Amino acid sequence: MTEPLRFAPAIDHLDLLAEPVAAAIAAWKGSVPVEELAVAEIDPAAADTAEFCARYGIGLDESANCVIIAAKRGGETRLAACLVLATTRADVNNLVRRHLGARKASFAPMDVAVRETGMEYGGIGPIGLPDGWPILIDAAVAAAPRVIVGSGVRRSKLLVPGRALADLPGAEVLEGLGVPVTPS
Repeated sequence: MTEPLRFAPAIDHLDLLAEPVAAAIAAWKGSVPVEELAVAEIDPAAADTAEFCARYGIGLDESANCVIIAAKRGGETRLAACLVLATTRADVNNLVRRHLGARKASFAPMDVAVRETGMEYGGIGPIGLPDGWPILIDAAVAAAPRVIVGSGVRRSKLLVPGRALADLPGAEVLEGLGVPVTPS
């Protein structure tokens, strides 16, 4: 049996968000009205995507994962975020690496991702990321009427129109960023 989610305008519940996410929503200037960004409190033990979707009756195609990528070239490391539907995985070794002009691209170490985003591991989302970071968004996420993403903490989730994510500073919508996951 699934548990119901109770979404409310995130702007009215900034206390449920990580500090950088709350600051970004408080200063929201996107084309989508801030009132369309919603937050729901969840059990932090169910924050991981598969468990969250099963427990709250959310389809994997309605949930998006945000991963932090470390792109390296010439001794320099640049961080970026990738946002893909939970039914896919980010094409880090090909599309992301080439798009960022990197010799090598890989998932950033957990401690680096947490420190640099100011968000909790397992709750990192695309809203409130550091200025200047590329945010690579799969076209399917940008086209979604609404998608669930991390709120910066494990105890809540955001429900956001895909077009609001495409409007984020540094956002770039890429066709084919999300590669379908093959069942093992």
